[in-house]
Formats: sequence, C-alpha cells, structure tokens
Amino acid sequence: MASNRIGRINEEIQRELAGLLRTVKDPRVHGLVSITHVETTPDLHYAKVYVSLLDREDSKEVIRGLKSAGGYLRRELSHALSLRYTPELIFQEDDSIDQGSHILKLLNDIEKKETEDQP
Repeated sequence: MASNRIGRINEEIQRELAGLLRTVKDPRVHGLVSITHVETTPDLHYAKVYVSLLDREDSKEVIRGLKSAGGYLRRELSHALSLRYTPELIFQEDDSIDQGSHILKLLNDIEKKETEDQP
C-alpha cells in the first residue's frame, strides 16, 4: 500500500516539475529538457529526478543549472503539493534513450547480417 502512495507522489512531482522547468531563469537550463522519471525515498526526504536532454553537448551545464535552481524548484513544489515534508531534489541525467537506440542498432545489425548470410 505504501508503494502505491510513493508511486502517486512520484508522478505528481514529475508533473509539477515538468511545468516548473519553464519558469527557471538560470541561463544554463536551455534547450529541450524533460523529466523522464522520479524516484522518491520511502521517507520522502530525497527525490532523484531523471532528466532527459535533447542536446547532449551541454548536459553537464544543464544539470548544474538545475542543481542551482533546486531550492527554487523545491519551494515551488512545496506550494503545489500538500506533503508534510518536501523532498530534496537530486538531478541526474537519464541516458536510457541512448541505451535503447544503441540496442536497437545492434538488433538491426544482427538482422542485416542474418539476411546477408541466407542464400
């Protein structure tokens, strides 16, 4: 039952942060930045926020900008959510899209090799 509650809280934090990203005034946070997943600890003290970036060149700079704006985002999140304790936000780059495209490329290469080997 508690995991269901944590899941709902994760979804709500993700939804609210996605809307709040547009209000961040830090110039390092630019381009297409999206929140892909949120994992909150059971005691609600920490929330790991996975961020996907379209432009991979500036990923370290964008993550630093988000960490800098973490206090602002946490304060705005506390106004939007009715929780006793607003979790501390930990931003981490999400590379699952790159891993998925790499696996898809490998599978396509295997498929091409198999069709070339058939007489």
